[in-house]
Amino acid sequence: MTRTRIAVVGSANIDLVVAVDRLPEAGETVLGADVVYRSGGKGANQAVAALRYGAETSLYAAIGRDTFGTQLANALADEGLDVYLRRDDDRPSGVALVVVDGAGANTITVSAGANDTLSSDGLADLGAALPETDALLLQLEIPLETALDAARRAVAHGVTVTLNASPLPSEITEALWELVALTDVLIVNETEARTLRAGGWDWAQRARSLLDRGPDVAVITLGAEGAVAAKRDQVVTQRGIPVDAVDTTGAGDTFCGVFAAEFSRGGDLRRAMAHACAAGAIATTRVGAREGMPSRTAVAAVLTSPGAPHAP
Repeated sequence: MTRTRIAVVGSANIDLVVAVDRLPEAGETVLGADVVYRSGGKGANQAVAALRYGAETSLYAAIGRDTFGTQLANALADEGLDVYLRRDDDRPSGVALVVVDGAGANTITVSAGANDTLSSDGLADLGAALPETDALLLQLEIPLETALDAARRAVAHGVTVTLNASPLPSEITEALWELVALTDVLIVNETEARTLRAGGWDWAQRARSLLDRGPDVAVITLGAEGAVAAKRDQVVTQRGIPVDAVDTTGAGDTFCGVFAAEFSRGGDLRRAMAHACAAGAIATTRVGAREGMPSRTAVAAVLTSPGAPHAP
């Protein structure tokens, strides 16, 4: 089996997770269970998802020189990732405040902390690794300029660039459009697709419209409904995998990590969509962003079970 090499440049956070019966309305206070501390961050989560799926994965991130930073470094090392962490003396480690209701829905507020200090100067090790890398995976919980520099470096080495354009900045700038134009695979959710002015009567048309910005592939994730992807000559609609979801935190990150790992193996869009949707669904069956992230074997088992949609 071909083993792919994925480099992830992104965020690493501590997730402070509180379970509630229902999510609060604006201005409302609700009582929740005890806070649970878990390792998270879009970059770190996607790196772990790709690694568990079977890709050789490296992570380039920034953390604070604090207790949370030590916890993050230890957790990432325990996963077996190749980790390149910049330790910042002045900023705390990133923190995500996660509230999860009884149906698995959540709200997330992120304090970037040291993630904001990840700069191009900290990517020297990435430059050395790119000649042996199959794909670069990016998100937007780090400075846009850093993601843009990493993408430029990858393009110069002929490395596939996958961008999960999340979270989108409050202002859609020319720098963001430049990053999208450098991207081979763009992955967004429904809200992000609308913000990027995806147009059309259905999600397939909206995915196609995003190709006008430069990507070769545009993917729009649709939560429990699945996902749709478009290339110039192909549209793939992948139905969601029915599961008993308990926590959707990390499901999107799981999708991105597995999609990047599978698509890098041979460019089979239909197969990558099926595996990524199955992995994202499995991830929702346990509480926590990473606790339910599956192995490649677990994904294959779901896709070959009776009634699985679009099983390859």
